[in-house]
Amino acid sequence: MLAAVTGAEGFIGSHLVEALVATGARVRAMVLYNSFGSWGWLDGLAPEVMASVEVVLGDVRDPRATREFIGDADVVYHLAALIAIPYSYHAPHSYLETNAGGTMNVLEAVRSLETPRLIHTSTSEVYGTALRVPIDEDRPLQAQSPYSATKVAADKLAESYHAAFAVPVVTLRPFNTYGPRQSARAVIPTIITQLAAGREEVRLGALTPTRDLTHAADTARAFIAAAAAPIDAVAGRVLNAGSGNETSVGELADLIARKMRRPLNLAHDEERTRPDNSEVMRLVSDSSRLRTLTGWEPSYSLDAGLDDTIAWFTRPENLARYRPEIFNL
Repeated sequence: MLAAVTGAEGFIGSHLVEALVATGARVRAMVLYNSFGSWGWLDGLAPEVMASVEVVLGDVRDPRATREFIGDADVVYHLAALIAIPYSYHAPHSYLETNAGGTMNVLEAVRSLETPRLIHTSTSEVYGTALRVPIDEDRPLQAQSPYSATKVAADKLAESYHAAFAVPVVTLRPFNTYGPRQSARAVIPTIITQLAAGREEVRLGALTPTRDLTHAADTARAFIAAAAAPIDAVAGRVLNAGSGNETSVGELADLIARKMRRPLNLAHDEERTRPDNSEVMRLVSDSSRLRTLTGWEPSYSLDAGLDDTIAWFTRPENLARYRPEIFNL
């Protein structure tokens, strides 16, 4: 099977590439064009993994490049997106072009090429602050940041292409994924890298928001499960992927500090705080639809997942990639 993955060089994308190769798939990986010769996190994957990966430099904002990339793929995993919420306040037009426009280009390519299946990546941020928990897929969408608004637009485009053109698209909606290789714009790497660098204070934004945390390996397995399910059962549907448990930012900081055996002195950083009405205060997933239709279950507990993540980030060669002294948008 040939799997085409957009956003393959990123955090979740690189974990998905590894998982796909482990299943025996051939992978065609789109990496955002750059003149540095960088393949992002794919550069760090084992040679035996990359032997089954064809890397293509491109950009989902370009319709021709997107169509040529997808080509004869049996399944497309569309992960390419701008994801940092704070930066979306500064550059919303870029998010619209990539997240909505890029998704339109993928949908058009899949439609014209008659690709057998497309797995489109959503985000729990499209739900906004939970009105009730756990959150199921029928909960109305509520955009509370420019980022989430562009992801709502992308999700609705996927929904419309299934309804209007019978495009075989499945929308996977991961809740908060964490693990090795995650950007420091996310809270868990932010806490770990500051502690590992010996900072006297760990600077964070709001401590009370809760998140439903899933290890990257389990999120990758959710993508593959959605692609393997009978198409009649999943086409046109949204599937949440999460643990069903919630942990606050403050609780996370305390748990990580105890695991790393470091003192925890928290300092509020206004720069890391979202506007009041933009902050999503509570996210808890109801993933029963995905579990019922595919048999997917998370394999990592939060405890085991944090151990794995801390071990990766605290290796000197990995920690050296991060800048704990600055706020990474």
